[in-house]
Amino acid sequence: MMRPGERRAGLIGATVLAVAVWAWPVTVSAQAVPKVGPCPSGYHTSGGACVPGSSRTGARPALAKTGSCPSGYHTSGAYCLASSDRAKHAIPKTGPCPSGYHTSGAYCLSSR
Repeated sequence: MMRPGERRAGLIGATVLAVAVWAWPVTVSAQAVPKVGPCPSGYHTSGGACVPGSSRTGARPALAKTGSCPSGYHTSGAYCLASSDRAKHAIPKTGPCPSGYHTSGAYCLSSR
């Protein structure tokens, strides 16, 4: 059984960790996306996915296009492709956007 002081220290540690994660800047990197037609610029086919090429190809984050692209993204075939390396994180909108995100096109876009 935990002593009260040990439990409190655990809660304080968890609170500090949660604040640190919340304050950590959101970075967006290119990741594999399901293949829907030709892959976007900087990606190549691997099985049923489009995967980013080497870092020299400059693959930017891509999302399967499901309506208008979010701010900072442009249409590239069947995808929304980040217009720059500084694009904010975006997720398809399936209801209200989560905390820290706002509606942009058919997506929820990070406010940070």
